[in-house]
Amino acid sequence: MVRIGRHRDVLALTLDRPDRLNAAPPEMFDELTAALGALDGARAVLIAGAGRGFCSGADVAGGASGADDPGTTIGAALTRSYNPAMLAIAALPVPVVSAVRGPAAGIGCSLALAADFCVASDTAYFLQAFVNIGLVPDGGASWMLPRLIGRARAAEMMLLGERVPAAKALDWGMIHRVVADADLDEQALALASRLAAGPAATGMIRRQLHEAATLDYAGALEAEAVNQRTARETADGAEGGAAFLQKRAPVFRGV
Repeated sequence: MVRIGRHRDVLALTLDRPDRLNAAPPEMFDELTAALGALDGARAVLIAGAGRGFCSGADVAGGASGADDPGTTIGAALTRSYNPAMLAIAALPVPVVSAVRGPAAGIGCSLALAADFCVASDTAYFLQAFVNIGLVPDGGASWMLPRLIGRARAAEMMLLGERVPAAKALDWGMIHRVVADADLDEQALALASRLAAGPAATGMIRRQLHEAATLDYAGALEAEAVNQRTARETADGAEGGAAFLQKRAPVFRGV
């Protein structure tokens, strides 16, 4: 259900249930977690969906696991499968790009927005439809969305349960870029490849951004100082300094 590919230093993970718009059973997110735990030297990750959609949401097949209440079923699946995948993305030491066409709904919306850069096709839309079926947002959406777009817009998405088209998502600052559908794969891979060519400090910057969301100002300043000392001692830190003095482009190796 998750197709694994490699483009030089980019690990490409494709949700592969196109007949269901990549609706994600728990096993798909288990596979995603396993793949993210085996970077094998990759310096960036690209997450996409096969076919016309990124991910139309969770597919727990309400009752398939022996529970009559879909809310109970999804609650167990979140703890066991979906949440570990979201935490694995947050813990990655390398940047992540998501390439979104068509629906990014429910857990698919959370997955798309967990990336450092979300590149969307002009066919993409983002949807928190839980209220329409009497459930609550999951996949970290209630933590993520207010930080991305503010409480008022997050409430609009979650309490009204309406689609947010790609252009509106860009205007809100929720995503990085909107491109023509035909250009999505090329543009997303180009961005992931650019990130993969960056220095070891790229991962530190990513971690610093995540940590700053839970630190006070003094704590953020101290974290920056610690990371700066670490970055300066890497081979890429030395290369960056040498390239600056020699007035040439640096060649980073991710170490």
